[in-house]
Formats: sequence, C-alpha cells, structure tokens
Amino acid sequence: MILALGVGYLLALAQGVLIRPPLVIGQDAVPPAGHGMNASSTLENEGGAFINIRPAGEATTLLIFYPGGLVRPQAYEWLGRALATDGVQTMIPVFPVDLAVTGVNRADALISKFGVGKRVVLAGHSLGGAMAVQYAVGRPDQIDGLILMGAYPPDNVSLRDRTLPVLTLLAGEDAVADPANVRSGLKRLPDGARLTVIPGAVHSFFGRYGPQKEDGLPTVTRAAAELAILGAVRDFLGGLPAR
Repeated sequence: MILALGVGYLLALAQGVLIRPPLVIGQDAVPPAGHGMNASSTLENEGGAFINIRPAGEATTLLIFYPGGLVRPQAYEWLGRALATDGVQTMIPVFPVDLAVTGVNRADALISKFGVGKRVVLAGHSLGGAMAVQYAVGRPDQIDGLILMGAYPPDNVSLRDRTLPVLTLLAGEDAVADPANVRSGLKRLPDGARLTVIPGAVHSFFGRYGPQKEDGLPTVTRAAAELAILGAVRDFLGGLPAR
C-alpha cells in the first residue's frame, strides 16, 4: 500500500513537470502604467517556438529572454511589451518542459535571423539567467549586453575576462536566489558589472507566474516592483552603444 502511494506520488510529480500549463499569449501581459500598449505579440517558430513581441515602430534592440526554470514564457511578456516603447523587440523562447538547460543555444537562430543591424541583449531569470551566462561564454561576439534577474553564473563559468556590459538585478526579499550567491557571482562577471537591488521584491516578481515555494515575503506591491525592474532595465539598455 505504501509503495503504491509512493509510486502514485512520483507519477503525479512527473506529470506536473512534463505536462505544462497552456501557453496563452496576452493573458496577463498588460505592462505597468500603460507602457507599450501598442506592442504586438505572436507565437512563432525559428529553431523552436518563441514569443515575438514587436514595437509599433522600427526595432533598434533585440532582447532575447530565457525564462526561469519551469516558468511558462508568457510570464515575462509584460516586460517585453513595456520595453517595446523604447524600440526593443523581445523574443522569449519556449524550452522543452520549460527548462532553459535543455536548449542553451536557442538564441543562435533568433540572433541570426532577427539581430542584423540591432543591438543584441540576452537576459534571463533564475535558471534562465545562469543559462544566459553559459551562452555568453561560448558566443563572445554575438551579444552586446547581458541582464541577469535573480541569477548568477554557475560556479564553473566565468566572464571575468570579457568587456561585456552586465546588469544583475537582485530582489531585496528573494529567498530562492541566495543574495550572497548573487553578490558572489559578480566576481565571475566582467569588471563594471552593475548590481541593482529591487527593494522589497521577491524572486517571483520578475515574472507573472504567481507565488513561488520557499520564496520570501514581499514588502512592496508587485506593481511597484515591476516599475523598478523596468526602470533598471531601461536605464541599462539606454547606456549601451548603438550598433
């Protein structure tokens, strides 16, 4: 009886990982304070499925975003829509079972087709951020900037010898990405890597996917945190040289 219950539990757990929730474009994507309301989002395929968020006018920057582990890609659509106001085209790959570790090099096809003539920035949340660093190590000439959200380089990976501009965002009340590890990870990033703390925010405030197990307790609203995240990303992108 106990064995049967244990097997049933493991099967249910595996099913929860392998069978992902629906991918619904635009369901929870209204950006903060009405930013980027004229952006358009479509689900497309180039080396795999991805969400393509386009500004109303010409795009000058291509932002490729690697989602956090087991997080559906539409959770970050709000950010892409908000950045569209600034001429940023955001692409969010759909990874097998929502794990960026299954396709670290997914950015290759997107950069090849859509990155010509644009600044190319790679971003990632949590596990997606770690995999973004992994990609940057192997493609030093492919990207013009790197953004990490609640993330840090794997222990065996270093960008220390690169001149790549990097922004690291740390949620002030994050209990998933250990703040000590995030700060320590700066030692494996290029000199000049910028650390910005989002006061009162938690790990799950970077994406719209609901509360996360073992996360901290926020002391600010999600709306306030999103505005702070958006402001930090905009400031970083605005400081990158034009192509």
